[in-house]
Amino acid sequence: MGVTPKIAPSMLSSDFANLASEAHRMLNYGADWLHMDIMDGHFVSNLTMGAPVIESLRKHTKAYLDCHLMVTNPLDYVEPFGKAGASGFTFHIETSKDNWKELIENIKSLGMRPGVAIKPGTSVEAVYPLVEAETPVEMVLVMTVEPGFGGQKFMPETMDKVRILRKKYPALDIEVDGGLGPSTIDMAALAGANCIVAGSSVFGAPEPAQVISLLRNSVEKAQLTY
Repeated sequence: MGVTPKIAPSMLSSDFANLASEAHRMLNYGADWLHMDIMDGHFVSNLTMGAPVIESLRKHTKAYLDCHLMVTNPLDYVEPFGKAGASGFTFHIETSKDNWKELIENIKSLGMRPGVAIKPGTSVEAVYPLVEAETPVEMVLVMTVEPGFGGQKFMPETMDKVRILRKKYPALDIEVDGGLGPSTIDMAALAGANCIVAGSSVFGAPEPAQVISLLRNSVEKAQLTY
């Protein structure tokens, strides 16, 4: 297979006043990545965090900061996020149809890993050119809810996209985000997702470490089937 399970607690569900200790807590519980939701109040109506928060958190951890940019003009964010210490930079195809080549090159030149995200209503074909480009994205994020807010219900119909991507690109990192938890993980894992973003299901659990472990086990078990 070549793709490994990566469990990425969504820091949007954490206690923002204690971001560094929340990050350490998640890593101690077995998280692989920390998922950072960047919302600009324009592409989505919510406003969350920007480069200064990434820069502050970076001083406290060496962890992989998986940044998902729900913003209207991702190109403006590449340099600030590169300087702030972001590890992954995932932009939305819906805002980058014309400049994704430049975006990917800029992201890579600043030492970050490029990814592309698609909303539930966007067809999966939209990302093929980016995965097959000379300088490709290294991850596709399939949104399993409408981006903008945490705590939404998982949309099973988005799993067709994951299945298609996994069949077409066996070695691609495929991330899912939205409504993932113990009751929905098997569906996502069996479809072929290996990077799992989970917010309320991890942070709201009495034993977050058990949930992280359950998510990982589901991905590992599913990988034996494809």
